[in-house]
Amino acid sequence: MSVLVQREAAAIHEEWLGQALSTRPADRPAAEAAITGLYDLIGLAPPRFHWVSSPAVAVATLPPGVRPRPSEAVERLPDWPLPPRFRAAVNALCREIDSRLTPAQRSVDQVIRQRVRLSLTRSAANVLLMQLTAAHGAPAQLGSSWYGTQCVSWVAHYDALRRIGGVELPPGPAGRLGLWAAAARSCGWWWPREGVCVVSERPTAVHTEPWGDAGEVRPHHADGPAVRYADGWEVYAWHGTPVPPWVINDPGAGRISREPDAEVRRCAIERVGWGHFVDRAALRLVADAPDPGNPGARLRLYDLRADTRVLFVVNGSVERDGTRRRHGLTVPGFLTDPVEAAAWTYGLTAEQYSLLARRT
Repeated sequence: MSVLVQREAAAIHEEWLGQALSTRPADRPAAEAAITGLYDLIGLAPPRFHWVSSPAVAVATLPPGVRPRPSEAVERLPDWPLPPRFRAAVNALCREIDSRLTPAQRSVDQVIRQRVRLSLTRSAANVLLMQLTAAHGAPAQLGSSWYGTQCVSWVAHYDALRRIGGVELPPGPAGRLGLWAAAARSCGWWWPREGVCVVSERPTAVHTEPWGDAGEVRPHHADGPAVRYADGWEVYAWHGTPVPPWVINDPGAGRISREPDAEVRRCAIERVGWGHFVDRAALRLVADAPDPGNPGARLRLYDLRADTRVLFVVNGSVERDGTRRRHGLTVPGFLTDPVEAAAWTYGLTAEQYSLLARRT
């Protein structure tokens, strides 16, 4: 029973992950019908729909005929009148479904929460919120926010309970769940106001890589934007880290050396390769030494720029492809001993670091 549930949960996870990352054009009639039904659930008349080409357009413009309200600026999205009402409706639906579970179904529910809901939430946080953060110019959150309400993870969870756990729902909750599922399957993000709803088209390209042990993914593309929309809006990412376009398209050694953001700099160096960067940037080797926290590997300390050095290390843990990742860690310029520099990154003394069984 457990193996079968795990297999079916994995299949449903893949199905809904495909929906979340879909690049198909939105099914506008289906999306408008579903959202109209959701408006009706909270007692509102059908809205006028304003379709946009990307989230960047959605958060930067107002629909024609909409008068700007300070309380409905996109940066104050949690304070908008409608999102909390939709969120309350979702919470009520979830409680109603949860209350119907038998003891046997609750055991299946725990598997589904791990294999479907949690995994999809993590993937959404990695891939989808990256786009929204770029559009907003500030971090976007799932949690209890409006974006969490739209996340496919909770819809997939209850869809899986019906299909795997045998949970039977009366027409009322089944219809409400169906509306949310239809909206998730037919369009991108949407932003509800009274009388008008802004809906985004889906991206035309999404590039990801596996990340995690339960089917999670994160954005990554070594040869272009990780996400692209039809209007030309793009978001770049390197192994899950959002980066400026130059990191992927033109990571020159000089530009890398001048980059003040350590994460962006790390990604750019990984893009060209640490060995290539060291050679092209003509970094001066300060010292090298065996890594006591990683037998068989060496620590190399280079000058990077004024008051900054970079420690070239090899991961203690093995990657999925069987290799050990090589990367650099920025350290203060006063450090001259590679072992001391490695210890500094852990908040240890060189002596304490030397006693580590194995660094990971």
